Formats: sequence, C-alpha cells, structure tokens
Amino acid sequence: MEWRKSGSPAMDLLHKRGRDALERRDFDAAIEHFGALIDHAPDYAEGWHGRARAFFAKGHHGLAVADLERALALDPRQYEALFGLGVILEQLDRPGPAYDAFGLVLQLHPHHERAAAAIKRLDRGVNGVEL
Repeated sequence: MEWRKSGSPAMDLLHKRGRDALERRDFDAAIEHFGALIDHAPDYAEGWHGRARAFFAKGHHGLAVADLERALALDPRQYEALFGLGVILEQLDRPGPAYDAFGLVLQLHPHHERAAAAIKRLDRGVNGVEL
C-alpha cells in the first residue's frame, strides 16, 4: 500500500487507470497510462513497475526488464518488481539469476508464497542434489 502513494492525486489517478487497464487485460492502455505516470513522476517506482508488468504481458521481456531495473534503482525494497525480474529470468532459462532474485524477494518478504515456490522449484537445478 505504501508503494502506491505517489503524493499527488493526479499521479494516483494515472496509477489507478494503469492498474485497472492491467486487470482488464488492456495492456496497450496500461502502457499508455503508466507511461504518462512515468513522464510526470519519473522518480515514482510504481510507475516503472506497472509498465513493466504490461510490457511483460505483451511479451516484451527486454522492455519489462529495463523498467524493472529502473523501479529497483528507485526502490531496492520493491519486492514485487524483484519477483517480476525473477519470473522473467526463469522464462529466459536463466535459473541461477532467477533463483537469486527469488531469494532476495524472500529476504525482503519472508512469507512471499510465490517466491518460496519458485525457490523450491529451482533449487535442485541450481544447487544440484546432495549425495
């Protein structure tokens, strides 16, 4: 909830419109709303994170990673952006870096169920099997 507070009613409205567009699966509209939010509030990490989610949904992994990196540069504790980065890395067949990203998520939010499941899923492939 704290991440969603931009400090500006106008920026909060753009953020809400972007989230609503994501829920409707209107990813082009979401990209437009989050893009406008980024234009007006470039230091607001949630704008970058939201647009990354929309880019990811459209299959634009490179653009999504770039936006996630910007979100994390602005707020390194943004564990949902870090989780999204892990998801993309796993999809790009980068299990080691994905595992590390999910591990960082759990350091920030120890009860993040999807990150814990991802760690469990990737563990054997990353760390091997003890004999």
